[in-house]
Amino acid sequence: ALVMIPFLTYLLHHLEMGTDMAVKMAIATGMSTIVVTSLASTRAHHKAGSVRWDLFKGLAPGLVLGSAVSSLWLFSVIKGTVLALLFGCFTAFSATQMLLDKKPKPSRQMPSAVGQSAVGSLIGLVSGLVGAGGAFISVPFMTWCNVPLRQAVGTSAALGFPIALVNALGYVVSGWSVHDTPLHSFGFVWL
Repeated sequence: ALVMIPFLTYLLHHLEMGTDMAVKMAIATGMSTIVVTSLASTRAHHKAGSVRWDLFKGLAPGLVLGSAVSSLWLFSVIKGTVLALLFGCFTAFSATQMLLDKKPKPSRQMPSAVGQSAVGSLIGLVSGLVGAGGAFISVPFMTWCNVPLRQAVGTSAALGFPIALVNALGYVVSGWSVHDTPLHSFGFVWL
């Protein structure tokens, strides 16, 4: 997302597309690629024994709900320039965390199923607005809840699939009636 979305926005803008539409198409198209890449990543992490399927089951219902709200409703009503600002804030926050080597101190346990679903909803919602697979929130959250980093990363890879799939489908549906999309587009997803 950090590389693909700015590149696609630039490319679409140079194809005479307005900024608002270029940003939306870039986010939706970038997220759609995660559907495929998350499957490969999940397979590798599963083979290495680093996916916590119990946590996946607890977080996935919320992820689906948050992703649906994000892609089917919020994404279509928020202007592309606002989404670009959100993406910029997401990028700046992520870069700062990496640069400062900020890691949450493990200080608690995973919440109940209801709590996991609520956290999953937030992860799905934010991911759908910035076009990312969710690991930027789910990995720190799980490590904060004493999940070993290796398992947090592997589980986050698996969580990327429902986030990407629901958001990609939502971007298609919410953009289906938009008429100024480029040729070879399904809703906001540019093939």
